[in-house]
Amino acid sequence: MVPSHDAPSLGRCGSPLAARREDASGFFQFPALNTSVAQARSRVLAQLREWGVDEVACDDARLVVSELFTNAVRHTDSERVSCQLRVDEAHVRIEVADEGHAPTEPRARRSGADEESGRGLLLVGVLSRAWGVRPDTGGRGRVVWAELPHGRPAH
Repeated sequence: MVPSHDAPSLGRCGSPLAARREDASGFFQFPALNTSVAQARSRVLAQLREWGVDEVACDDARLVVSELFTNAVRHTDSERVSCQLRVDEAHVRIEVADEGHAPTEPRARRSGADEESGRGLLLVGVLSRAWGVRPDTGGRGRVVWAELPHGRPAH
């Protein structure tokens, strides 16, 4: 899927359940270390399960967060990486923000069969309804976001 840089943010919608999810603690940050990737995956899984998000979407969100956190840790000069989660009736929105600037903007690329990395954003594109990149509101760094569907029956 081609990233959409101006897709709308998932804010509050009319239902009390969505408002309760939006008000829950959906923000966390960790040091920009490789060990933080596993912590981010665990935190996302716990939060989405608390909100009652289906297991298929939880698994997809864990994978997306893992890819986005890994990219922020490996490819920026950040000291901390943060994550914001939002949920409405049909989507999970994940935003991973870094503090540093990388030489290029994140984009999906094709990797050779022998390469061990480089497929993460292709995976994010497959699992997401949309994804994109925007500058961080603080003026330093950027936010890579993805919107995933949820509410699907388990396989």
